[in-house]
Amino acid sequence: MEYITAKEAAEKWGISQRRVQVLCEQGRVDGAKRLGWVWAIPKDAPKPADARFKREETRTNEKKIDARTGGVRQ
Repeated sequence: MEYITAKEAAEKWGISQRRVQVLCEQGRVDGAKRLGWVWAIPKDAPKPADARFKREETRTNEKKIDARTGGVRQ
């Protein structure tokens, strides 16, 4: 398996090197290993999804139409 550094992953994913290091520390990069001060990241590892947002998130003020009844639900 080939590995890349946090700097190379940052360039590949379009984020900062520090952000890659934090993602590795949080265990969000599959297969990443710490070798002393350096992170070894699998070359084919995908960029982790942004955890700040949920997929089906709705705001508390937002009203949704109930597909079954056609009425508005909170």
